[in-house]
Amino acid sequence: MTILVTDTGFTADTWDQGYTPFGEAANDVVSIDVPADTNPADIKITPTLKMVRIDFPSFADGRGFTIARMLRLAGYTGRLRAYGHVISDQYAMARRTGFDEVEIHQDLAARQPQEQWKFRSDWKDNDYQDRMRG
Repeated sequence: MTILVTDTGFTADTWDQGYTPFGEAANDVVSIDVPADTNPADIKITPTLKMVRIDFPSFADGRGFTIARMLRLAGYTGRLRAYGHVISDQYAMARRTGFDEVEIHQDLAARQPQEQWKFRSDWKDNDYQDRMRG
């Protein structure tokens, strides 16, 4: 079972429409699963696309952050979810690059409880660029 992390802490996953693998996606899909090695330019943003879930195969693999940022810059406004090996220390970066939520497994939630994730939920206040501007 998975747990969803948002700025308010752990929550149940309400998405019930499944995910289409990226390689099988057509123009009318509602959601897609995007591997970390996907070229962001290859993701078609359509009016029907409501959820993009980007894989993090390792906490040391930051390609998903780039994909998220590029999707937001391209105009994607739907739900953007990171899943896989994302750790609480990366939560602020995930939010800054455009993710709305992070999907983690129960074993990670047991090792990194909700308090550790919520501690990083003030990602807007602890932004290096904002501190330099202000």
